[in-house]
Amino acid sequence: MFRGVDPMTGQALSEYETLSDDHAQSEIAVAHAAFAEWAGRPVAERAETAHRIADEFEARSEEFAALMAREMGKIPAEGRGEISTVASIFRYYADAAADLLADQPLDIVGGAATIRRRPTGVILGVMPWNYPVYQVARFVAPNLVLGNTMLLKHASNCPETALAIVEVLAAAGVPAGVYRNLFISAAQVESVIAHPAVQGVSLTGSERAGRAVAEAAGRHLTKVVLELGGSDPLIVLDSEDVAETAADIVASRLSNAGQACNAPKRIIVLDELYDEMLSAVVSATRAHRAGDPAAASTTVAPLVSRAAAEEVAAQVRRAVDEGAELHTGGELVDSVSSLMSPAVLSGVLPGTAAYEEEIFGPVVVVYRAHDVDAAVRLANDTTFGLGSSVFSADRERARAVASRIDAGMSYVNQAGGSQADLPFGGIKRSGIGRELGPLGIDEFANLMTVRH
Repeated sequence: MFRGVDPMTGQALSEYETLSDDHAQSEIAVAHAAFAEWAGRPVAERAETAHRIADEFEARSEEFAALMAREMGKIPAEGRGEISTVASIFRYYADAAADLLADQPLDIVGGAATIRRRPTGVILGVMPWNYPVYQVARFVAPNLVLGNTMLLKHASNCPETALAIVEVLAAAGVPAGVYRNLFISAAQVESVIAHPAVQGVSLTGSERAGRAVAEAAGRHLTKVVLELGGSDPLIVLDSEDVAETAADIVASRLSNAGQACNAPKRIIVLDELYDEMLSAVVSATRAHRAGDPAAASTTVAPLVSRAAAEEVAAQVRRAVDEGAELHTGGELVDSVSSLMSPAVLSGVLPGTAAYEEEIFGPVVVVYRAHDVDAAVRLANDTTFGLGSSVFSADRERARAVASRIDAGMSYVNQAGGSQADLPFGGIKRSGIGRELGPLGIDEFANLMTVRH
């Protein structure tokens, strides 16, 4: 069952039955049948379609912001920002298509060769609820321009957003077979991967979901891209304005109610700055207000569900039980909604749950490091490896430290982020492969060698 639920009230918004197994298989056949014709269209034509998709999303920005507010609690301003990013992704691949897909000559011994990028077939996307349009866009845009056809299994709690995406693509002139929305269960995903027409699968989600999809893909020798969880470190080496730095860090951590894989989840501060920075982080956090997404005073949205909010609140309580200090927040606001007061923890000890786990909610965790080497060791002492950040007035110093962090991405004086032309992805338990930028279009391409 695909079921939208208002995170403020717990009331059901809409329900859709999952497809039968036979119906799901017929949807794969539709996408497979559309592949040859779509792949055979000129690159310029597919790129122009991507431009029209960007226009359609921008025209419906307010509608999508309202949908996301209802289905997963996103503040409308954050929803509009998400749609702006979505449009930029489609425009990037539209504008760069000719260059990204151009033949690449190779100088080889005894002759010449060319690397030619060709589409491979039907690709399955399994997408999450936390950025329900952005995550789809970074899967769809490169594959659409490349010439693949796509199946999309969205999160079960955002069906109206999933259907609105279908409407946008249809309005932009995407042939019906090129993109098929599948209301299927997690258990049905393996049968889709098993279909011989499916040439790849891209999942953004939890480690558990990633393991299940990777296992199924491995059994069927299917290419996989995984973007999983993160416990991103942010190292503060120094600051010319501690209050401003703290405000930037906290705003990034609490964006989307803290439900972002690449949010700065572990704030690591050098000894001489630690006390002042911790105090500033607590003050900045207390300035945020959890509330109804529709209210102008709200800066922290509800979590996606009551269950999610209860889980994060339990993680905070367990951290305190295991020796951490709670400076503010961490409480459920009422007995019905998914609202939680934003929290700050310090003194989290190695070996405890809060040290090892990802906290997917509005919780800032601050660590003390005696020197730079200790900060880097702490940053790398995790099984995750998605993003990272280093703050310093000396950008070269920050860049040098950033290069020592084991992560797929690192940002200097910026608390994470994403943009269309910048590859996105992690290492270790944070995933496999890259999305966005020039690397994203190669993941499901046949990088064909032609010797001539």
